[in-house]
Amino acid sequence: MRACQRHDVEPVLLCNSGAYDSGRVQVPPGGTVIRVDEVTNVEDCLAALHRAGLADREFLAVQTTWEYAVTTAAVLGRALGIRTIDPGTALYFRDKSLQKARLKEAGVPVTRTVVVEDLFNVQDVPLEFERAVLKPIAGGGTTSTSVVTSRADLEAASRAARLAKETSRTFLLEEYVEGDEWMAEGVAFGGKVLFFGLGAYTQPCLDAITGQEPISLRRLDPVQEPEAYEAADPVVRAAITALGLQDGVFHMEMFREKGTGRIVFSECAARRGGALTQEQVLAKFNVDLGEAALLCAIGREPEIEVKVNPNVVGCAGLFGPPGTVISYPTADELIAQPDVSFAQMYVPPGHTLADKFSASADMLGALLLVTDDVERFQSRVKELRDWFAERLVVAEPWLTSGERWALQRTRTPEREYRDWLYDGE
Repeated sequence: MRACQRHDVEPVLLCNSGAYDSGRVQVPPGGTVIRVDEVTNVEDCLAALHRAGLADREFLAVQTTWEYAVTTAAVLGRALGIRTIDPGTALYFRDKSLQKARLKEAGVPVTRTVVVEDLFNVQDVPLEFERAVLKPIAGGGTTSTSVVTSRADLEAASRAARLAKETSRTFLLEEYVEGDEWMAEGVAFGGKVLFFGLGAYTQPCLDAITGQEPISLRRLDPVQEPEAYEAADPVVRAAITALGLQDGVFHMEMFREKGTGRIVFSECAARRGGALTQEQVLAKFNVDLGEAALLCAIGREPEIEVKVNPNVVGCAGLFGPPGTVISYPTADELIAQPDVSFAQMYVPPGHTLADKFSASADMLGALLLVTDDVERFQSRVKELRDWFAERLVVAEPWLTSGERWALQRTRTPEREYRDWLYDGE
């Protein structure tokens, strides 16, 4: 939205109810926000434009940063006769089985997979790997993803899906690759990769979710860690060429295999990554992915001037115990802490935190850290999480009313909330 204002583009934002209700959507003067029941439904999107009287407006392009609406945006663009990602290309970036088959054919090192056509019925699914990752065929953010090591695990996942009455039932069994998990954030134009910057998770996302460990990551430095870029470069470029992305930004996940150092492609999305990715890439490489996405969408080649920050740039997710959030440090208080350059909170006070997080995006908030070295970054992640936890107030779901009164009195003794009896005076 900032890029739209900078380049005199009047945006029409089709916004799902969750984002619309979040209070975080901001558009520049002249922009329009239209709430849509389901932005992954082309009918809903077209109907919303018609109701708003914008069906005959001449748009430049349609673009999305929402993973689940990539193919929708492609089809909507075709319906409106405007620039957008090709629908076939969009499918390669959404359906992980099509994606991996395409890359295997192109000779890109890729994890082996088996399609689970219906998770409700797995008795005939071959279990070809000692350890596998079970994931939705077109998911995102490690949602509904688990590790499978036996037939019993697969059958348990099937039963759980039946009990939950899951509607998304086509899954993928992917070979588990032991090693470091990396990501590449990049920009392509005219079918060529103009820029990509690498990052590394402190531990693989799935391991973090399985162990309920907070996620953190840092950007890899092309000057101080050139071997990482030398190893990843051919995989990144070959993958983007094979998948057919012409103009747009991308978020790619890959593994550096333990023992061999081999780079193995995992998956790629035709949008930028989450968890302060926009801020990290801007801080580390001086590349604005939001602006690049807009310019690519309207057919203008981004002018990318990479300036590598020699410091360590990374992100630390903030989490909390289950219960109702009463209060936490403000963004200003967080930014005032040493090494914190930016803070973003995703849930307001009053929000209820679940007893466990099930996706990489399930965070209370996130911090952008800039430190002198990797050791300092790692120590500051722990120190800042401890500092935040000491000041985070959550009313656990099992507290009695009396205990909740006591918690309130402890936090704000100057504001006495009393349940007293009328004495007639």
